Amino acid sequence: MDAKSIRVGPVSGRIVMCADDFGMNRAINAGVLALAHQGRLSGTSVLVDGPALDDHDLDALSRAGLQLGLHLNFTEALGQTGVCMPLGAFIRAALLRQLPVDRLRAGVQAQWQRFEALFGRAPDYIDGHQHVHQLPVVRDVLLQGLPRGVSGRPWIRDTGRPRTAGLPLRSRTKAWVIAVLGATGLRHRARSLGYRQNPGFLGVYDFKGGVSAYQRCMAAWLAQARDGDVLMCHPALGAQPDDPLSAQRQAEYQVLAGVHMQHWLDTHHLMIDRAESRIPEHLHEP
Repeated sequence: MDAKSIRVGPVSGRIVMCADDFGMNRAINAGVLALAHQGRLSGTSVLVDGPALDDHDLDALSRAGLQLGLHLNFTEALGQTGVCMPLGAFIRAALLRQLPVDRLRAGVQAQWQRFEALFGRAPDYIDGHQHVHQLPVVRDVLLQGLPRGVSGRPWIRDTGRPRTAGLPLRSRTKAWVIAVLGATGLRHRARSLGYRQNPGFLGVYDFKGGVSAYQRCMAAWLAQARDGDVLMCHPALGAQPDDPLSAQRQAEYQVLAGVHMQHWLDTHHLMIDRAESRIPEHLHEP
């Protein structure tokens, strides 16, 4: 069964299910490809300098029917061009507007060009590893540097307006902290330039609790999802000893691949958005 063959009851909304970190390791790649085959993903965000981008997985991904996103990375040391520093230091430098603009621009350009070299086309969408794409300075460099006139211009992930009802306090707080770090600034600038964004954002939690905790989160997210919302996930199929999130990534995969997922979609009259579908282009409220 491929990503275009799933149908669920009467549909009142479409959820855009995006798996992050493709290319970081083979377990993540395997999880993304398996979920794509089940029709449980809309797209995946690619770490273009990741160590697990071999020809086999790239060929499989190109055939998977997913939207492919550029997962901008400035905090994970993968040998990339330009800036790379720990997340906390990067956020501080961005908020204080102390990031080296020339090196940042070189990094954005190199990652964009690497994506085009890997897939022979521009990305369908853009987001950031650890949401760095929305931070001050980064968002300006990104939007100024995007090629003009790109056919089917990429949409840009908006972490603002998180849907947090029913989540534990720690997860609700984390979601709002992420949003406060730059979602509004990115939204205003992106909208002024005509770039589409998702109307709401789901998927933020504390990466703890195994299958049961992720099931509770997923049930809460889908109960409040609205048409066109993005739900971020981080699945993996199999253990990866050097990945500190490996156990929880595997738990995410089990939930996303499991029978409960289809039940929740049916209950809330949702469909996982197709690779060829577009995020709604209406102007969203500020």
